[in-house]
Amino acid sequence: MFSVKGEEGKQALDRWISWARRCRIPVFVELAGGIVRHRQAIDAALDHGLWQGLIESTNTKIRLLTRIAFGFRSPEALIALAMLALGGRRPALPGRTKHPRISQ
Repeated sequence: MFSVKGEEGKQALDRWISWARRCRIPVFVELAGGIVRHRQAIDAALDHGLWQGLIESTNTKIRLLTRIAFGFRSPEALIALAMLALGGRRPALPGRTKHPRISQ
């Protein structure tokens, strides 16, 4: 989401806010004020690489998996499905050969 992260991103944002406050475009002045009001959350996103959109996306995918898993006999099966779908692991399936372009 952000092309510049960490302290460099914070400094770039500080420069933009400073410019926007001096700008004569009312929308930019208003946007700069909104960014300042939410600065703590923006700084956390720059520091840790997490933002609300990513979290909401994961929650939506888990809700979808819960609907798919309706009828499973145990919660462990749902957890296994979620780990397989969202955990980033791609175990080798028996009887399948590795595709040369896909890393395991």
